[in-house]
Amino acid sequence: MQAPLYVTPSAPVAPPPGSVPAEVTDLLRQILDAQREQVALLRAQVAAQDVAAKWRAFLAKWSGEFPELGGACRRVLPELERAYLTMLRELTERLRAEDPADLTDDFVLNEFLDRYGMRFSQLATVMSQVAPLAEAAPPDAPA
Repeated sequence: MQAPLYVTPSAPVAPPPGSVPAEVTDLLRQILDAQREQVALLRAQVAAQDVAAKWRAFLAKWSGEFPELGGACRRVLPELERAYLTMLRELTERLRAEDPADLTDDFVLNEFLDRYGMRFSQLATVMSQVAPLAEAAPPDAPA
């Protein structure tokens, strides 16, 4: 009769507490320094990408000469958005009422672009300039 033989692995010998090798301490210090550098770089990257902060600085720079500008932008932005959406609704209703394939005709396409193209482009440009200033305006800015 044969009995199974079980062998358990021996436990690794841990260094006595308090005796960390100098290489490990140095490596941990290097990792910590690298992480601190990464955090500093990420903060700089976030600050560089914070568009609202740039517009806030812009408004603050000119607040003496144009103190009401941010509040005025905040007040007129809904009207600009409403005008843009009204124009968009008018465009979509026209396209639904007519055959969109009509736009392949040069005359119809030119008339369509004359009617909507430049106005959409210009209104979108105006909104893209007013919206960041409206968002960057301090809450207590005069309207």
